[in-house]
Amino acid sequence: MGRIATSRALEYARKENLDLVLVAPNANPPVAKILDFGKYKYELEHRQRESRRNQLGADMKEIRFRLRIDQNDFNVKMNSVIKFLKAGDKVKVQIQLRGREQQHTEYGVNMLQRVAEQVVGYGTITSEPTAEGRNISMLISPLNKKELTVSEQRRRGGDAKSARAARQAARLAAKGLDASGRKVGNKEKGHKNA
Repeated sequence: MGRIATSRALEYARKENLDLVLVAPNANPPVAKILDFGKYKYELEHRQRESRRNQLGADMKEIRFRLRIDQNDFNVKMNSVIKFLKAGDKVKVQIQLRGREQQHTEYGVNMLQRVAEQVVGYGTITSEPTAEGRNISMLISPLNKKELTVSEQRRRGGDAKSARAARQAARLAAKGLDASGRKVGNKEKGHKNA
């Protein structure tokens, strides 16, 4: 509308059943918009909720191995690493060295290379094995994390929605109500619907 007096802008907003919202109070002259403020707040909240939903926060999971680990225990921990990577999470794999094991860090690096060979189809090595005090650690990032995570969220959301609807229908049926909340009468016994 260009430059107009505040009183005139307020009058126009009232006439249109809208609000006069000050956008930039420190500008010279101050900038204001005429809009439906309730609708604006709703749309802003909706956009923020959508952006949070679409935001992919990859969690960091940590799996610790010992240098002298049995093969079955190693396989169980590897299954966990693969499960985390499939879910779209980053995994920090740590080898704990104790006592004399600290003198032979090459065994820990060999174990981490064994782990890296087994996760080839599920993730990529983000940081090579590094020594951190008594531990040797390596970071693995998932492949295609965005696609897997978003589709998983959508699937879970649809399942949860249908489960809630089924629970609601069961509660209403137990109370003798139909979907709209009205009492369901038994016409055979002469009851009237409410």
